[in-house]
Amino acid sequence: MKDNKVEVRVRYGETDQMGVVYHGSYVPYFEIGRVEWLRNRGVLYKDMEQNGIALPIVSMHLNYKKPAKYDDLLTIHTKLKSYSGVKIEFDCEIRNENEELLTTAHFILVFVDVNSGKPTTPPQYILDIINAE
Repeated sequence: MKDNKVEVRVRYGETDQMGVVYHGSYVPYFEIGRVEWLRNRGVLYKDMEQNGIALPIVSMHLNYKKPAKYDDLLTIHTKLKSYSGVKIEFDCEIRNENEELLTTAHFILVFVDVNSGKPTTPPQYILDIINAE
């Protein structure tokens, strides 16, 4: 399955007093990775929601290996791990400019009908993208 990459630079507000990225700042980084994974395949998350489909996280597991620091340029790698029915899983990692592995993550998300709030199978255009991976 194809790896998707996107770069972000660590902003001052994402760090603690020591200039190290605060652990809670990683979740938005990984969200950027997943949203860009969709965008690079022709799906805008905003359009998906306007068409009645949301994709909330139901499980996440993060492993911190090395700290990211203020002004580091990070590369977020996002890869589709699996899909079944209403559930989609991603493996992700963040590396710094020296290609050092800083953080790994695994996310499970569920396709949800915006109106009912219940799990649903994704529309065919999303299934086509998943199957092409």
